Amino acid sequence: MKKIAVLASGSGSNFQALAVAAQSGILKAEISLLVCDKPGAFAVDRAEMLGIPALVISPKGYPSKAAYEEEILQKLISLDIDMIVLAGYMRLIGPTLLNSYEGKIINIHPSLLPAFPGKDAIGQALAAGVDTTGVTIHYVDEGMDTGPIIASAAVRVAAGETRESLQKKIQRIEHSLYPEVLEELLNGKEEAVKWEKSVH
Repeated sequence: MKKIAVLASGSGSNFQALAVAAQSGILKAEISLLVCDKPGAFAVDRAEMLGIPALVISPKGYPSKAAYEEEILQKLISLDIDMIVLAGYMRLIGPTLLNSYEGKIINIHPSLLPAFPGKDAIGQALAAGVDTTGVTIHYVDEGMDTGPIIASAAVRVAAGETRESLQKKIQRIEHSLYPEVLEELLNGKEEAVKWEKSVH
């Protein structure tokens, strides 16, 4: 069974969705580790509740990004991690991890990339007045949400939509799409994972 490490910075709702999917057998993989760069983030509490080990590691304690990522890498190697999955991890991945896990780092982003990359994609979509946004799962490269797209799903932006209501719509899709796509990837069915779905 493949072993996955999830990197998160915030509440960890996607991390929990993946962990529950794995523990219930929907995702046939082991979520072996949470890596969190924000001490006190709720993702760490979720990991404890789910019985998943957590590495809480602040970049401020390291002289360089490379040194910080090397610490993470050594932990991943010690656990025989096969794939890195980002779930609200708010840092660009550097060469230390990219080179060691080339083609094996996946991210989920709350927009239809290439639209609205970076932080606050939901706020960006609302400010732009678009009638459709969505969710994108993509491979991670050195850029800001620029890696090759694996799957996406559209989400309609209703009249009078608030940040909170749109976030709930997007998260509902994320929590089902992410485990499904990862399961297909682990089974070598990348060409089959393109989701065609709209949420109103």
